Amino acid sequence: MMSKLLKVLLIAVPVVVITVFSALLFIPKNNGLPYRVTVEKGQGISAVSRKMAQDGKIFNRTVLVATAYAMGVHNQLSMGSYRFPAQFSAWEVIKRLRQNSPDTVRVQIIEGMKFSQMRHVINQTANIKHDTRHMSHAELLRKIDPNAISDNPEGLFFPESYEIAAESSDLQIFQAAYKAMQKELDKAWKERDTSLPYKNPYELLIMASLVEKETAHADDRGDVAAVFRNRLAINMRLQTDPTVIYGMGDAYKGRIRKADLQRDTPYNTYTRHGLPPTPIALPSRAALQAVANPSSSKYLYFVSRMDNTGKSQFSHTLEEHNAAVRKYILKKK
Repeated sequence: MMSKLLKVLLIAVPVVVITVFSALLFIPKNNGLPYRVTVEKGQGISAVSRKMAQDGKIFNRTVLVATAYAMGVHNQLSMGSYRFPAQFSAWEVIKRLRQNSPDTVRVQIIEGMKFSQMRHVINQTANIKHDTRHMSHAELLRKIDPNAISDNPEGLFFPESYEIAAESSDLQIFQAAYKAMQKELDKAWKERDTSLPYKNPYELLIMASLVEKETAHADDRGDVAAVFRNRLAINMRLQTDPTVIYGMGDAYKGRIRKADLQRDTPYNTYTRHGLPPTPIALPSRAALQAVANPSSSKYLYFVSRMDNTGKSQFSHTLEEHNAAVRKYILKKK
């Protein structure tokens, strides 16, 4: 009798153990809300599972660790943040960690944005740490580069798409964008037409921001850059509306009045000669390249054709320009 009982136990106990183990491994635990765990540098499954167990997110830590070790996942974890749904099993944790693909966050910075707009986009981005939110513009720039070419961050950050690990500091985005702009600006400066009137890379950057705001049409950038170069060469005022708008700040409500063009500010290129003191936006690679190597045209004027193509009409003389204004703006023949 004892022999039969022993045989039954030898069969039943392993079955029960396997059944319980499998249940603890494969059955999802309902946690009510999505859960995120962060793997720090050098951490293995032991530390990560301990955190999940302390948070009450898994049924049994031993089952998770034992399975991870059996699969060789225990010491191959990629640092980063991993998000799990409201219901997940220990098996799903192991599979996710085995993929070595922590969650990332992508932020798109648009060409022509002002730096304040860039900061707003980053401040509104979820699943990252907003360590810079309460820094002033100047404090943030000093944090990134105490030796920056200007104490004003406008224009010093490259507009592009940036991807960082979830729950990482937003400072990483600013650092990447700053480094990218230094690289692009250095390249444009080294490859520039050496006859240009710009004394240093920062002046080229300022001009690129003007070109960025004046046109988004690829065919026109070189000619717009040439107009501004030609005006500087003869000490003619740049007279570009985007600089006036930038100088108006929050006072700009959608249109420029005659009084705005006459009101002197450091950015009013209708009242002052030369370049404004800083960039007025984040210029694109195309704008930097256009300013570094503008067209050879002798144009001094341009005006939008107002035909939904984004193209401008360029003129050599004021007489030609006034005729273009009558045709395209005033719609008079």
